[in-house]
Amino acid sequence: MDKEIRIANTDLSLCPIGLGTVGAGIHWDGADADRLIDTYLDLGGNLIDSARIYSDWIPPEIGRSERVIGDWLQRSGKRNQVTLITKGGHPVFRSLTDDLHISRMTRADMQHDIELSLKALRVDTIDIYFYHRDNRAQSIEEEIETMEQFRQAGKIRYYGCSNWEADRISDADAYCKAKGYRGFIADQALLNLGTKYMKCLPDDTLVWIKNDLFAYHEQNLANLAMPYMGVASGFFHIYAAKGEEGVKNNPYYTPQNINVAKRCAELMKKYNASISQVVLGFFFQLPFPAVPLYGPENVEQLKDAMGTLNIKFEKTDFDI
Repeated sequence: MDKEIRIANTDLSLCPIGLGTVGAGIHWDGADADRLIDTYLDLGGNLIDSARIYSDWIPPEIGRSERVIGDWLQRSGKRNQVTLITKGGHPVFRSLTDDLHISRMTRADMQHDIELSLKALRVDTIDIYFYHRDNRAQSIEEEIETMEQFRQAGKIRYYGCSNWEADRISDADAYCKAKGYRGFIADQALLNLGTKYMKCLPDDTLVWIKNDLFAYHEQNLANLAMPYMGVASGFFHIYAAKGEEGVKNNPYYTPQNINVAKRCAELMKKYNASISQVVLGFFFQLPFPAVPLYGPENVEQLKDAMGTLNIKFEKTDFDI
């Protein structure tokens, strides 16, 4: 397996597994964060993904993930060793009762978020800055020009989108081509080994890489797919440990995904692999490049996941 993925028309060369940091400040902080992030770099990693919203739904701290990463950057002095991602424009999400359909994506909203991100991360420039949601009531022109304003001011190097539908991304691509802009270099959306057969999730603002968006990525390799929820929220891990009784209330619990889980067990035996390695191995047999974002709870989980890069899975392994 290639140990780097290059994004066309950029100077970025990325590790095929990105470090997701939703758990920063919850599962690891301070010295534990140093150990975990340094281990990721030692194993060949170079992509750290965060968002202004992570993890505001757990009181009392706001911007917890970015603060933890900023602490590590300040202590380690390793800013030049990582590609730093964060995201803005997410609806307010400080409790489970917040309405995630109330958009926060005006230029003023984005300006507010990026300034807080830069301050929390303690950096002058973010390598890839993402819209965390879309607002179809806003024009593509407004949204792209906001990102271009940040880029021209030196606050960001490149930009991407998260939870955008394929038609909106295509419209953005066309606008950027007409204006001579590089445009979106990456797209974060929901994809994993179980999404093909899963039930709907409660949060309908999440966009899945399926149907039109799957086809978009097959045809537009210069916009790198960065799937989130890459290990299916632990569904296959729980099934492997507890069987069907452990997953009956899970949105991934369908007859088809039980068959997928059984296939995972076969692949674990075939490759002497862990369940995480099988589930992450799926991404490297897709018909387009993908960098899954993996959020470990500890160093042991991280080492296990990064071991995926040493296993030569085959495309037919995942013909399920």
